[in-house]
Amino acid sequence: MAGEPETRTARRLLLFGPPGAGKGTQAALLAERLGIPAISTGEMFRQAVAGGSELGRQVEAILARGELVDDVTTAEIVRARLAQSDAQPGFLLDGYPRTLAQAATLEEILRGRDEALDAAVFLEVPEDELVRRMSGRAQQAGRADDRPEVVRERLRVYEAKTAPLVEYYRQRCLLRQVDGNRSVGEVADAVLAALQPAAAMGCVPRETAGSLA
Repeated sequence: MAGEPETRTARRLLLFGPPGAGKGTQAALLAERLGIPAISTGEMFRQAVAGGSELGRQVEAILARGELVDDVTTAEIVRARLAQSDAQPGFLLDGYPRTLAQAATLEEILRGRDEALDAAVFLEVPEDELVRRMSGRAQQAGRADDRPEVVRERLRVYEAKTAPLVEYYRQRCLLRQVDGNRSVGEVADAVLAALQPAAAMGCVPRETAGSLA
């Protein structure tokens, strides 16, 4: 029936890819179609602060100092957010994990809940297209932070810190690579197709216990 959540698809998900790949747009679309919450790190931090808990006050103090929230605190925020009732049927993480260490922490969090990630969706977009998108966005907003040279530096930082997650999730048979250089609707349809059970058939997880590589 039209408007009902998609069935027989993975529902404990993360969405990752380089800056400008369209993760935020896709996360919102997919969350609506799958009937699960899209959860970004920014949203988690804001919710924690608004809730007024001890953990939220810690985050508020860190952000007030202009510092990045450390991995330990971030992990506790993620743990608390995934324990909320709306995330019980599933979730779509956008922006976490960003590093191999955070990926291992997410595994530990889910293992403590007798759960596991169903799929890690990687949006692939050519570098020149990413530069075009982000530079165009900056020009429209009158900003200088997304000039081509700045964008390419951001992509280099991403490549060093976050791109290794591709191999990490490939080894675990969780990786779903999707061509993000298409229309928004086409990308969303491709992601949903990649989440079907048949997408993982024939993959044998490699032994990675005790290793982040």
